[in-house]
Amino acid sequence: MEFLPIAIQQYAEQYSEEEPSILKQLARETHLKVLQPRMLSGHFQGRFLSFISKIIQPKNILEIGTYTGYSAICLAEGLALDGILHTIDVNEERKELVNKYIDLSGNNNKIIPHIGQALDIIPSLDITFDIAFIDADKLNYIKYYEMILSKIKKGGIIIIDNVLWSGKVTEIAKKNDEETLVLQQLNKQLKNDNRIEVILLPIRDGLSLVRKK
Repeated sequence: MEFLPIAIQQYAEQYSEEEPSILKQLARETHLKVLQPRMLSGHFQGRFLSFISKIIQPKNILEIGTYTGYSAICLAEGLALDGILHTIDVNEERKELVNKYIDLSGNNNKIIPHIGQALDIIPSLDITFDIAFIDADKLNYIKYYEMILSKIKKGGIIIIDNVLWSGKVTEIAKKNDEETLVLQQLNKQLKNDNRIEVILLPIRDGLSLVRKK
């Protein structure tokens, strides 16, 4: 769901940084070949992720939910010269497409894809991260958040996608709507967590920016 009128969305994109050609190509191929292309971050959100990364100039980034690699490539734009981005996804079928665009973007020595369950892989990474981006299965969002917070440096940023969930979080959720219930619980938890500062931005399907105190 887009929360802004299409004309406003297009105007915002027009007067923001251009989408790099390699990412336009990746977006086209994703829409042609991959199920649920709406999961792609896209031009506006992608430029936002790139902008945040460039401000922080992180040495280490963690991403949960690679999909076709669009957001990883955006975040990698701000990496320090010796920086590394670890991205995790359970879907091995998209591995060839992901690797293709990591190589084309020139980030084959900066982006490390992991295939498997994030809850198993995250504890194995003995790294302190400057930025983390959560954009995977919603039912585990709270577990991801708690696990990642312990690995984020003081002053580091966690970005959490889909926190507005097509507006469903503003309604009374049905008992069997587990994803909405988890996102509502997460949003309340972030608001009341004295370990962090949070701002929820109505960008696309909602992005929460979390800063560790």
